[in-house]
Amino acid sequence: MAIHNSGLRRRPTHPGEMLREDFMPDYGLTVSGLAEAIGVSRQSINEILRERRALSPEMALRFSRLFGNSPEFWLNAQTAVDLWDASRAIQKDVRRIRPLDAA
Repeated sequence: MAIHNSGLRRRPTHPGEMLREDFMPDYGLTVSGLAEAIGVSRQSINEILRERRALSPEMALRFSRLFGNSPEFWLNAQTAVDLWDASRAIQKDVRRIRPLDAA
């Protein structure tokens, strides 16, 4: 039994990849331009784009304002990645847990 909800056999798309492949090209944004537009450092943007940093709720609010979508869009993408990674990291431990029956 899989312990993640998505059932995907591949890792979900990281928000950094979405930014890198879809949003930045569509809007003609550079790393510097994106960082300046949302008021953060280029290093912060680079770490997200390289998928070395998780997207925070604060960053989700900034991106949603800039791109006209919801913070939940960004956070749901990050949560999917986090759950995927966690399910792989502790899969054997989770399998050992016996579900409880309600009394």
